[in-house]
Amino acid sequence: MPLGTLDRTPPPFFKQGPSALSKLIVFSAVALFLMVADVRFQVTGPVRSAMATVLYPVQWLVMQPIQAAATAGGYLTSLHQAQRTEREALERLAIQAARSLQVEQLLQENQHLRAMLTMRERSESVATGAQVLYDTADPYSRKVVIDRGQAHGVVAGSPVIDEHGVLGQVTRVYPLLSEVTLLIDRDQAIPIVNARTSVRGVAFGQPSASGDGLELRYTLTSADIEEGDLLTTSGVDGVYPAGLPVARVTRIERRSESAFNRVECEPVARVQGALHVLVLSPVGLTQPAPPAPEAPGGRPGQGGRGDLPGRRGAAP
Repeated sequence: MPLGTLDRTPPPFFKQGPSALSKLIVFSAVALFLMVADVRFQVTGPVRSAMATVLYPVQWLVMQPIQAAATAGGYLTSLHQAQRTEREALERLAIQAARSLQVEQLLQENQHLRAMLTMRERSESVATGAQVLYDTADPYSRKVVIDRGQAHGVVAGSPVIDEHGVLGQVTRVYPLLSEVTLLIDRDQAIPIVNARTSVRGVAFGQPSASGDGLELRYTLTSADIEEGDLLTTSGVDGVYPAGLPVARVTRIERRSESAFNRVECEPVARVQGALHVLVLSPVGLTQPAPPAPEAPGGRPGQGGRGDLPGRRGAAP
């Protein structure tokens, strides 16, 4: 048989189809397309919600041994530690009682000032109690998951606080769960005001290996700021109620070559190890809509001489 008539192709058993490089290019293109489509059109949002709902019983079941171990450890607390905890609680109660007397006096003075300046009372935010389940698995962000979601009235953008101050903000809501981005996340920013000087600013999250905190950027070298100053929410963003404690100034680095100082702050809330939190309604959702502007010579939202009182139906 001539050599040219021999079939040199491998048997079907050894055929591999497209090459590995072709598969890599195709699957990379598909993955990139899905990521862009998810960012622009949120096509995987319903899938995430469905998966979070389905996996919630599994997450709850996995957390039961940890909660059982924590409960068992609580029963083994020594008598000395219990007495010390009680003594510290009594001391904190005495301090809070003294502060409550000051708060009552400040509230009365505030009401008198509001009456003098004819300022309307601001509505109080609705608070929902929640429990922190676990931290997210993303090593490049600072987020936690709480056991309250759309079914409990939680909306995206809601402020989250603990017993000390502002903890973060709800950034993603599921039917039964919610994802909270902490203040120390690099993508978070919160308008603040210095309680001592009433100077406003913006604090940005500053995660680091030495310790997560906040950075008060764009602070002039001539600004009146000292270590230990308390920073509270200013309320100008329409999200956080005004007056909530945010952080304390821990370090001020004066820069001779720059017009701004480097100001580092430490959050007053327990960003690490928080167990129970309060989810507040955003201030923008509780404020009434502004009245319609009144046109010159007419009623609100209307204009023209024909709308003036007493001239209805009059000849031009």
